[in-house]
Amino acid sequence: MLTPAQCQQARLSRDHRFDGMFYTAVKSTGIYCRPICPARAPAEHQIDYYPSAAAAAQAGFRPCLRCRPDSAPGSPAWLGNQTTLRRALTLIGEGALIDGDQAALCDRLGISERYLRKLFAQHLGVAPKQYALYQQILFAKSLLHQTQLPIADIAMQAGFHSIRRFNDAFYKQLKLAPGQIRRRRSTGVSALLELELNFRPPLNFTLLLGFWQQRSLTGVEWLNGDSYGRSFSWPQTPIERTGSGSGTPPRSGWFEVQLKTEHSLTLTLHWPYPDGLTQVVAHIRRLLDLDADLLTVEQALQPMFGAALKSGVRIPGVWSAWEAAVRAVLGQQVSVAGARTQLNRLVESLSATVPDSDKKLFPTPAQILASDLAMLKVPQARRDTLKALAAAVQTTPDASPDEWLVIKGIGPWTVAYSKMRGLSDSDIWLAGDLGIQKALQQREQPIDPATLSPWRSYATLQLWFGLAPANKKTDLPDLSQKE
Repeated sequence: MLTPAQCQQARLSRDHRFDGMFYTAVKSTGIYCRPICPARAPAEHQIDYYPSAAAAAQAGFRPCLRCRPDSAPGSPAWLGNQTTLRRALTLIGEGALIDGDQAALCDRLGISERYLRKLFAQHLGVAPKQYALYQQILFAKSLLHQTQLPIADIAMQAGFHSIRRFNDAFYKQLKLAPGQIRRRRSTGVSALLELELNFRPPLNFTLLLGFWQQRSLTGVEWLNGDSYGRSFSWPQTPIERTGSGSGTPPRSGWFEVQLKTEHSLTLTLHWPYPDGLTQVVAHIRRLLDLDADLLTVEQALQPMFGAALKSGVRIPGVWSAWEAAVRAVLGQQVSVAGARTQLNRLVESLSATVPDSDKKLFPTPAQILASDLAMLKVPQARRDTLKALAAAVQTTPDASPDEWLVIKGIGPWTVAYSKMRGLSDSDIWLAGDLGIQKALQQREQPIDPATLSPWRSYATLQLWFGLAPANKKTDLPDLSQKE
């Protein structure tokens, strides 16, 4: 937890590294702001500090229209090693309490509803449903600012099924009507949106582009100079989600991101559907690791890596744990280039396309099961592993990758890789990875991974990237892995 003195110093300096880690509420105006708000800084005796926007709203403050707290990155300072709470916030951000109820959320987390309420009361000062509702309202507010979508469409995209309920909730939460924010004429639904994604510096986007470049799949991903794009389907795997009871079939789209400023990305998003935007944008933020608190992460890693620490390294995600696992299985015992060749054969033979585009979707479990996988130049045992994995994911799409260990051909490395890149798990130590073993052998000082928790994924990436030639920023190590 940040101290009041640290919060005061951060807000007076308007340091973007603290954006979203806390909020300042001004007692004389009844408004709460981000610490980077450009307005004249109030006197300290007029300020209260809150760990989240929801807590400030619960205390009776309304959001600043100048700094727009709805645009702040997530992952506040109090999260620390609260793994369960971080996972809960991620699932809520992806619509767990829009598509389902609190009991279903707790089942996915493996905890009781009572414990979930206790965590939220202790760290946020609000109930889980109150927090989720406020996040919906803030997302709607950001769409009112950044797009020209009609208010009724924004209500649907934010997860409200009634415009009356949306207007009522919006006013109760923000003390403003949607029309007071929307001061320009709406132009109707557009399949292509442009949004700004804020994050706390640093972000080494060049390094991440290099990582994605080596592993990009033709038609599924593309890099154009300083931008990265890919296709996706939602839900995460193209199967009907039985857990939520909605029976909604998957839909597909694509996105591109480009660095805009040192603390924001421009997101161009193709999503031609009337709802679901909340969940999709939250998932893109997860894939890009934009809510990582790198200030805390790098402070924890600095003693171990010293001058060799590469600043701004985030977890380069993929769309789902299923995709990460397929990549890992086909990456066993071959180079990165070899794995990419096999994956491109899979994509070329099985992939569907995003409607009205030439962009391809990553193969689904159903497509894997329906194919003999003869296009893959791998041992039959590898094909059998992929089919067994596909059957497991199709049967239980929300299962933890840890449950895949019973599948022949899937070991701890594949599961850990799937969790790190497919779920953006911050605490994965790939001890059995050949690249990590090589990097550790080159170090004079040994590493005790237990001391790096809960940031071992970032330590893993530091070791991976540390193998790259210093004179080639995007030439990353060509690693192979044996399960």
